[in-house]
Amino acid sequence: MRPTDFSYYLSDFLTGYLAGQRNLSSNTIKSYRDAFVLLLEFIAETRQISPEKVGIAKIDKLMIESFLSWLEKTKCNSIATRNQRLAAMHAFFRYLQSQKPEYMFQSQTILSIPFKKKPQKVIDYISEERVKQLLATPDISSAKGRRDQALLSTLYDTGARVQELADLTVRDVRLESPAVMTLTGKGRKTRHIPIMSKTAKLLSSYLCEQKLATPDKQGHPLFFNRRGDKLTRQGVTYILKKYSGMCNLGEISPHRLRHAKAMALTQADINPIFIRDFLGHADLKTTEIYSKTNTEMKRKALEKMNNSIVPDATNGWNNDEGLLGWLNSLGRD
Repeated sequence: MRPTDFSYYLSDFLTGYLAGQRNLSSNTIKSYRDAFVLLLEFIAETRQISPEKVGIAKIDKLMIESFLSWLEKTKCNSIATRNQRLAAMHAFFRYLQSQKPEYMFQSQTILSIPFKKKPQKVIDYISEERVKQLLATPDISSAKGRRDQALLSTLYDTGARVQELADLTVRDVRLESPAVMTLTGKGRKTRHIPIMSKTAKLLSSYLCEQKLATPDKQGHPLFFNRRGDKLTRQGVTYILKKYSGMCNLGEISPHRLRHAKAMALTQADINPIFIRDFLGHADLKTTEIYSKTNTEMKRKALEKMNNSIVPDATNGWNNDEGLLGWLNSLGRD
């Protein structure tokens, strides 16, 4: 069967353009691929068109809007997931209009589909006291417990995303003063995070114990399983949930621990620009949500205000015998 134009350009988009020209990470490419798997499933289910017969001309604005509605209603996707799938569609049709000018109008109508606004969630984080409790839970009398304590301490101290932690290699850690860790985040952007002295000591002991503090081990995963393979995102999440359950903190996700670090920095009055760079946010607006969530900061800010404008009329009311008499009479039969 002759391949369709859609299959040709989708294949080039995923395997050539995104990886070769845009140099996007494998996780981003996988997310885009999953979006088109769902689109083809939607077309087959609602239009009765098999994937090998789908052409570009059949994918118009109405179809994409119907697809997004189907994701929310049939697949029960959240608004965030719906927007993520739309971002993949936008990326493909932005690429397509430069490859096939005859589809420029069709592409631009799809690019005009807006992202859906979603309510701002309250940041879910745990207090510093609970973080201390969590980090003290691993049994450091065993090698596994010492590894887990080093892992959890590193995850919190750096505010790393779980994938960033899983991708760490020995060469990404510099323990000489000032101790620094290099994280590779979204879009393969790297950032250098200072490591606090206690975490640096834990990592130093861990590297020596695991025999990783040698030049030939620079490319070895920093945290690995019993087979020597790097821990996966699921593996790191399992370790965190295991210890949070042991100390009765409920299920704590890696991102919740990242939020805890961000809130600790916010409560310490650290400059938001530094927090943005520390966390690897692309936009300062993302960082500002921590300030909005921090009710303790709001309370202190209100207490600093001069409240002398509002008169204190309490004494006058107490001296008003007529008013007090009337109020007292309200409870009588």
